[in-house]
Amino acid sequence: MVQRALILMMDSFGIGAAPDACHFQDQGSNTFGHLASWSLAQRGRPLVLPNLEELGLGAAAREATGILPTGFLKGDGFTGLYAAAAERSKGKDTPSGHWELTGVPVLFDWGYFPKTIPSFPPELTQALIAQGGLPGILGNCHASGTEIIAELGDEHVASGKPIVYTSADSVLQIAAHEESFGLERLLTLCKLARTLVDPYTIGRVIARPFIGTSGAYRRTANRKDLAVPPPAPTLLDKLVARGSQVLAIGKIGDIFAYNGISRVIKADGNEALFDATLAALDDAGDGDLIFTNFVDFDQSFGHRRDPGGYADALEAFDRRLPELYAKLQPGDLALITADHGCDPTWIGTDHTREFVPLIFFGPGLAPHLAGVNGGRRESFADGGQSLALHLGLPPLEAGRSLL
Repeated sequence: MVQRALILMMDSFGIGAAPDACHFQDQGSNTFGHLASWSLAQRGRPLVLPNLEELGLGAAAREATGILPTGFLKGDGFTGLYAAAAERSKGKDTPSGHWELTGVPVLFDWGYFPKTIPSFPPELTQALIAQGGLPGILGNCHASGTEIIAELGDEHVASGKPIVYTSADSVLQIAAHEESFGLERLLTLCKLARTLVDPYTIGRVIARPFIGTSGAYRRTANRKDLAVPPPAPTLLDKLVARGSQVLAIGKIGDIFAYNGISRVIKADGNEALFDATLAALDDAGDGDLIFTNFVDFDQSFGHRRDPGGYADALEAFDRRLPELYAKLQPGDLALITADHGCDPTWIGTDHTREFVPLIFFGPGLAPHLAGVNGGRRESFADGGQSLALHLGLPPLEAGRSLL
């Protein structure tokens, strides 16, 4: 029997505050639960997620919080194996969540830039300006990406100074207009910045290109994440070393610094990412992994604190799941999960420290595991460990299998 695996990463879809959320000022955050309550209160109807509910999503959230989300009534008889996983990694950032899922928790401290103005050390900005041949920079603060582009976009276009900013994550972001500044110039500048921030233990440099005119700027799909590589071999590395394929859809390649990646498949937006996932099933063979990051949940709705957009995106994702079911073959096992929370009803615009769902389903799930409650898990790595077992790999260094 052909044994394949899929990871559907619902970027930022937390299901309740993690046990250590108080250390991140996130106690009480709950991306899923607050969206469910918001939908009923503001739209007059519950979230409509019948396929996810059938798999056990509501029950996974109950493991995290002790209660079913508003509008979710199903208590048993699920078709998936479900659990709620807490994070061992020290941060609530994208690389940490993805790497831990694949067997490598981040147990060291990332570097962060302070929430001051300016945020960046003078020697860093001076080197970026001098080596990048810049007339200067704008921003130099913590900011929401869409807000700072709206605020400083006109000055950027007029002056040629890129917009450089950060957030609560271990990140330096550079926004620039694709036409007036140039996309290739922006990417080259971000590569320079990547080398300059290495001494500060910064996880990612992100290129944030945008287009448009005053009052109507919008970011494009040409975003580029330049991440440091994982500190140890991940599930992806081990699969590629064995000769299996890892088909990385969306920003997965960037997050893993292209380690353990056989092929990168780009797509713009959740709908196109779902299309690419279905198409990848035609190319994946025995022992292969398809890994998709559905970025819209996070960048378009979570960070922008847009609960209506987030709720709509969840329902659109749910509606497409039967298409995936129809393409799965005997031996296929899929995992729906997340890398952190980003509660759109929470204060600020940053990620939130939350449990994430681990929901396994597909023909490759043993019948006796369908509907099983995996309980609260101590690490996202339990998801990767389960897939390693399914794909016939030796055990990973972290995690306990649910299978």
